[in-house]
Amino acid sequence: MEVKSRVPGKIVRFEKAVGDNVAVKDVLIVMEAMKMKQLVPSPVAGTVKEYKVKEGDRVRAGQVLAIVE
Repeated sequence: MEVKSRVPGKIVRFEKAVGDNVAVKDVLIVMEAMKMKQLVPSPVAGTVKEYKVKEGDRVRAGQVLAIVE
């Protein structure tokens, strides 16, 4: 499943590594948006397969950030 950004912002850090197992609502990514931290949760239980962005990247709303299967 694709994990997408809800708002434009900047990637601050990854909370889970590629290969980590995650549960629904586990935080995958911390973003900065509108001068506030935004937490990006996993919508499904599974394994983090890939990040489509890097720390420090600026992203737009609706952009794919990660793949969880």
